[in-house]
Amino acid sequence: MHRDIRISKDLLLNLPVHWDGKQSILELKDASFNWQQMEWWSFYFELMCIQRLKDHFQIPGDHFGKAKTACFDFKGEINWDLKAKAIRSDDHRSILNDKAAMDQSVGTCGAHGLIIAMCDVEYNDLDRTFQKWHDELKGGKTKYMLEREQRTSISRYRKTKTDLQEILFLLVTQENRNYLEIHHQGCNSTGKPRPPQYMLNFDSIEYFLVDRLVFS
Repeated sequence: MHRDIRISKDLLLNLPVHWDGKQSILELKDASFNWQQMEWWSFYFELMCIQRLKDHFQIPGDHFGKAKTACFDFKGEINWDLKAKAIRSDDHRSILNDKAAMDQSVGTCGAHGLIIAMCDVEYNDLDRTFQKWHDELKGGKTKYMLEREQRTSISRYRKTKTDLQEILFLLVTQENRNYLEIHHQGCNSTGKPRPPQYMLNFDSIEYFLVDRLVFS
């Protein structure tokens, strides 16, 4: 077993498995950690991992390139990214990090690691009471939200509860990275193309899966 995985598994064994949305967001707020984000559950997983791994790993990990997203979450013998994925989703893919940065991480360290929380999520009711609570906590709707509502009347339902089912430990190497897909981000506000990112298709996960933690 890879040394980083062995240490991480031991440190993450006691993760809570039931995440209440309001309580989790308040914990994120207390930690000043991405508490305003709609996908709070993914950042809550990241925060819990960082709190447990910080005494044993370099946090954050290496930074390659100019993109802010090219800074990895932590580093042991190799760099690692933390992700969360809803298991009941029509989309079997997850967007990863900057492609050039991950390529450099693989080239420098020999592999790049992914720790992915597989979660069963619950959405809010038709009255969107959770969404309204979160908006009020943030002091009202953001400029981005107001502009988005002007473009479309469709608003995604918020995840209100999450149950952690398992954690997957994946390794991306020179040999298997061709099984990753490429996500093209389009252009930024200045019209300059954003750098492409890697994207994981979970239908091809057997090429990367090294170990897992299963929670009852």
